[in-house]
Amino acid sequence: MKEIKFPKGEDPWNEEQVDALLRIVEDIFHRKDLDALINGFTEDCMFRFAEQPEQHGREALRRLFEARMSRQKNYRLKKTNLALQGNRLANMWVGTWEDKVTGKKMEGHGVEVWVMRDGMIAEWEAAFNVWEAEGERRSAVM
Repeated sequence: MKEIKFPKGEDPWNEEQVDALLRIVEDIFHRKDLDALINGFTEDCMFRFAEQPEQHGREALRRLFEARMSRQKNYRLKKTNLALQGNRLANMWVGTWEDKVTGKKMEGHGVEVWVMRDGMIAEWEAAFNVWEAEGERRSAVM
């Protein structure tokens, strides 16, 4: 396998680098390697995940991922690149798992934007929807 080098600083990314990063992130989730996941973010990272308020830093990020992973059994993830502009990457993901508390099969779909610095995520904005795999997919009507 060809070794991919990630950009330094805020230099632009290319499609090959983005695809390699997405495969690495999938693998990290499949292995449940929380430390590798957290170390993929800058120490001063900023993130907004779903309905959560804006948060900063790796410790806050660790709390978010620990809570999420504590409910997920047999998590499977697929990420797809949607857009690339310089050091800003947009992707969508589909995840499936069993809820450890209810035992129900779950599915989720998200869209996220990463602003990269030194090969790590410096800013993460994510929208996420989740539903029971056998249930009806529904959104609230405004």
